[in-house]
Amino acid sequence: MSCRQNHQYQDLRKQMVKGQIATRGVADENVLAAMRKVPRHEFVPEGLRQAAYDDRPLPIGSGQTISQPYIVALMTEVLRIAPGEKVLEIGTGSGYQAAILAELTDQVYTIEILEDLGHRAEQTLRRLGYSQVEVKIGDGYLGWEEHAPFDAIIVTCAPDHIPKPLVDQLVEGGRMVIPVGRGYGQELYLVEKKEGQIRQRGIIPVLFVPMTGEHTEP
Repeated sequence: MSCRQNHQYQDLRKQMVKGQIATRGVADENVLAAMRKVPRHEFVPEGLRQAAYDDRPLPIGSGQTISQPYIVALMTEVLRIAPGEKVLEIGTGSGYQAAILAELTDQVYTIEILEDLGHRAEQTLRRLGYSQVEVKIGDGYLGWEEHAPFDAIIVTCAPDHIPKPLVDQLVEGGRMVIPVGRGYGQELYLVEKKEGQIRQRGIIPVLFVPMTGEHTEP
């Protein structure tokens, strides 16, 4: 890629953050800096690179999408990730969200149920230098017990209920951001574990691809 193209993409990232994200209330400077830095165009099919910084999700193959930039930023901000915290992502997809997380902490674990998609995301992350991200092919509903507990969990696919294994794998004081529901009835929730109790708060209506796997039915 030429220096001119790199500068063009940098400008597009700055415009994306200013016009799509900051103006909608995302104010955490660490999150905004990560969104300005991570090359979103590297995580979409080559034919869609010119649309990589548009205000919309994009298809990445296998019936999956890369989320709208604003939603990525919002979910990341809601998690309030501190340096050194251990974070689990459910639904690796393109790997873009994992890269954003890796700009905020050096302990990022991500699970993708679709093998081809997961391997492709891992290759992209390695190529871009995000070696601290560990990728697993598996059923995200079950979490990643051998690396639990986690300070924060982010779920980028929608189950129809909050998976108990994920709640169990949160530390005391841990946070999880997760879309829940079916079709156009989905809501994004912040789930917090405090004093052994689970508290959840609705944030905004959303539309994510459904969570799949053997364990997704209640």
